[in-house]
Amino acid sequence: QVQLVESGGGLVQPGGSLTLSCAASGSIFSIDAMGWYRQAPGKERELVATITRGGSTNYADSVKGRFTISRDNAKKKAYLQMNSLKPEDTSVYYCNARGVRTAIYYDSGDQWGKGTLVTVSS
Repeated sequence: QVQLVESGGGLVQPGGSLTLSCAASGSIFSIDAMGWYRQAPGKERELVATITRGGSTNYADSVKGRFTISRDNAKKKAYLQMNSLKPEDTSVYYCNARGVRTAIYYDSGDQWGKGTLVTVSS
């Protein structure tokens, strides 16, 4: 069974930086795409950034130029470097994996972590 575990959330002042990490486990051979989504209270979950196995990235307009997504395919990890954080970035951030191949099966659907809270406040 595939598990995704996020870490690195916390409280940061406006203008500050944080780096989120996501570790995938469960006899995984490969993951087609990994990404970060976020959900603020009372709002729907939204895309933050995604990255393919080959390194192609996609960002929400609201984070372009401030956030950088990366991944380590060998370690089955993804990262989100967040700079120039704003109060409106406050959310629970979720790691996503899509297209997971294990020793037993290929799952083209979405796998989710439980989330890590990022609070941007002075």
